[in-house]
Amino acid sequence: MSVEFTFDGRPMTAQPGQTVGAALLNEGIRSWRTTRFGGRPRGLFCGIGVCFDCLVTVNGEPNVRACLAVVAEGDVVRTQVGDGRGGAVAGDERD
Repeated sequence: MSVEFTFDGRPMTAQPGQTVGAALLNEGIRSWRTTRFGGRPRGLFCGIGVCFDCLVTVNGEPNVRACLAVVAEGDVVRTQVGDGRGGAVAGDERD
C-alpha cells in the first residue's frame, strides 16, 4: 500500500508514515526550496527539524518542514520560493 501525493504537479508515491522529505529523496529530488536572497537551492540538511533548509508548501501552507511532515493521501506539495508568503511558486522570478 502506498500514499499518493503531488509535487509541483507531478504524481508521486510514498510509503505510509514516510515524511515529505524522505519521499522526495526517494524520488531522486534533492532540492525543493530556494532562499529568499539569491534564490539558492535547498533541501534536506539536518533531517530533524532544526535547520529549516527543507521548507516546502503543503496544501497551500508555506514553511512546512519536509523532514517532519508525514505525507498524507492527496497532499499537494510545492517547491517553496523565498519565504513562501508572496504568492510566488516554483518558476517565478520573485524571491
